[in-house]
Amino acid sequence: MKRIVYAVVAMLAVSCGEDREFDAQGTFEATEVVVSSEAVGKILEFNIEEGHNVKSGMLLGAIDSIQLHLQRKQLFAQQSALLASRPDVKKQVSSFREQIAKQKKELLRVENMLSEGAATKKQYDDIEAQIRVLESQLEATLSTLSKNTSTINDNSAAIEVQIAALDDRISKCQIVSPVNGTVLVKYTEVGELASIGKPLMKIADLENIYLRAYFTSSQLSKIKLGDTVKVVADFGGDERYDYEGRVSWISSESEFTPKTIQTKDSRANLVYAVKIAVKNDGRLKIGLAGEVIL
Repeated sequence: MKRIVYAVVAMLAVSCGEDREFDAQGTFEATEVVVSSEAVGKILEFNIEEGHNVKSGMLLGAIDSIQLHLQRKQLFAQQSALLASRPDVKKQVSSFREQIAKQKKELLRVENMLSEGAATKKQYDDIEAQIRVLESQLEATLSTLSKNTSTINDNSAAIEVQIAALDDRISKCQIVSPVNGTVLVKYTEVGELASIGKPLMKIADLENIYLRAYFTSSQLSKIKLGDTVKVVADFGGDERYDYEGRVSWISSESEFTPKTIQTKDSRANLVYAVKIAVKNDGRLKIGLAGEVIL
């Protein structure tokens, strides 16, 4: 007798499953971001807990960066000493310019005396040759000083790049939220050692949640991007709530029906994944079952 009762119950359960009026079924998902460490060091601050809401760019913690700051200070000192060693071109060539100017005046005086027969051509040529020597020395000195200055400036620019690289590493010692969302999981605590790539927390945007449902190829003709559909969230028992959803993505490739998903055509093996965006009123959770009615 008991076997007959069980059989009837099983038949009723199957019958109820077949009478569902939804077109597709799936689970609610959200865009999840795992925030990992970009620096190496001891975690000094990490003032966030699971369930907290965060904003993009919000400072959530800090990793020890004392050594990086000391390196930055050392580079600034090196750069300052390097720039102080740049030659003062104007002062170092002023004597050559004064001598050239003086010799040019002397050349003009000798030229006047030569026209009056009071000086010789040799005196004039000697002064002219001396001017050429001084001008050559001036040009060589200017070239040397220019090369020295250029080398110092290049070395200073290289240090500037090193400082910029340190500034970037120091900025990465700050733990910042990359997106708006809710902290789902916190993987580490203050006092622990962070390393590059070590997960620190997982954040998800629970305000803009979506249902990933699966449709057969015959149903694809009834939906397109931007369509508004009815989404029913199944909380178990009689707890079912209706939401307005918008088709935001349709897969271009088919896949086998997941074992936990039922479609309207239960005989179809190949289905297409579809994302339906839903505005969360606070009730929807990741992993919750949902149904779609076209």
